[in-house]
Amino acid sequence: MAKIMVAMSGGVDSSLAAALLHEAGHDVTGVTLHLWEGDDNRLAESLCCSQEMTESARRVCAQLGIPYYVFNYQREFRRYVIEYFLREYASGFTPNPCLECNREIKFRALLTRARTLGFDYVATGHYARIHADETRHNGEDAGLPPAERVQRTTYRLLRAVDREKDQSYMLYMLGQDDLARLIFPIGEYTKVEVRAMAAARGLASANRPESQDICFVPGGDYRNLLREECPDALRPGPILDLEGRELGRHQGLPLYTIGQRRGLGIATGQPMYVTALDVARNAVIVGPESALRRESLRAEQVTFVSGIWPQAPFDCLAQIRAHADAVPARVIPREVGTVDVYFARPQRAVTPGQAIVFYDGDVVLGGGRIARDR
Repeated sequence: MAKIMVAMSGGVDSSLAAALLHEAGHDVTGVTLHLWEGDDNRLAESLCCSQEMTESARRVCAQLGIPYYVFNYQREFRRYVIEYFLREYASGFTPNPCLECNREIKFRALLTRARTLGFDYVATGHYARIHADETRHNGEDAGLPPAERVQRTTYRLLRAVDREKDQSYMLYMLGQDDLARLIFPIGEYTKVEVRAMAAARGLASANRPESQDICFVPGGDYRNLLREECPDALRPGPILDLEGRELGRHQGLPLYTIGQRRGLGIATGQPMYVTALDVARNAVIVGPESALRRESLRAEQVTFVSGIWPQAPFDCLAQIRAHADAVPARVIPREVGTVDVYFARPQRAVTPGQAIVFYDGDVVLGGGRIARDR
C-alpha cells in the first residue's frame, strides 16, 4: 500500500483518479491548490479554479472517506504563471501558461510538498501514461556477470489511450525523477469511460462540464488582463506588409498573435494574416496565408524525458500546438538546451513562445519553447 497525494480540481478526471487509487487499497489524500487571491473576481469566476470546484473536490473526498486539504499557492502562481504570461506577451511571444503551471506548480512545487509530508507518490487526472522499464545493466556495468549487474528503472511518458483528450504535450518537461513519483490513473481510459465509471460510483463530479479557458482569463480574452496589468506594453505602432509598406496601425504588439486574421483593421483586397511580431520596430507584420508556412524553427529551454542530451541529429514526430497533429521532423541538437527543427513539410503559424514536443510514436521524447522560426 502506497501513500498517495491526489491533486484534485473538483472535475471528473481527478475525482475518478482518487477513487480508483482508494479502491486499490492505497492511503489516499486529496488536495486542491488555491491559486488566486481571494478578492480577485476575475480568477474566482473561472470554472477551473472556482470556489465551486473546490467544494466539489471536498464532496468527492467526503464520499470516498479520505482526507482533503487545500494548499495555498497564490504567491507561486502569481510569480511563475501570471507574471510569466504577462512578460512573454510584452516581449512579443505567445505563451502557454498551463505549461508553466504544470512545470512550476502542479509538479515541481507539489512533488516537493508531497515528499516533505511523507507521501510516496503524487497522482493527477491527466490523460497520459507512464511506463516503467526494468533493466539489469547499462553501458557502465554491461561487462559484469549477471548477478553483479545493477537493476535500474527507466520511465517513459506516453500519450493517453484517448487521443482526443491526450495531454502528454502539456507534460513534456517531466523527467525521470518526476515520473518515478507520479501516477496518472486515467490515462488508460477514454473520456466516455471515465464519465461512466464516475457515474457508476456516484461521484459528485461525474457530470461536471470541463473548463476550456485559461483559469485566470475566463472567456479566453487575455487582452483585458494585459490592459489591466501591463498597459505600458501596449504601444501603438505600424502594421507592415512583407515589403515594409505601412497598411495601418496596431494597438500594441501583445494584442496580436501569429496567424491572426480578424481585428487587424486594414483593407487590402485579400485576406491578410499576422506573420510576425517585430519587437525591434514595434511592428505587426502581415501577409497572405502562404506566408504563414515555415520549414524550420529554433527551440530553446529544451529538455528530454530521459535526461540525456542527444549527441547526434535524430528523426521524430514534432507537435507545435496542443491540438495540432504531430508531423515528421529532424531535430539537430546545438548547445545543451537548444535545437533546430526541420519539418518534412512546412507548418502553418509556427508561434514563438509556444511549445514544440517530440514523439517517437506514442512516446514523449521531450520538448522546449519555440524561440523563433528559421
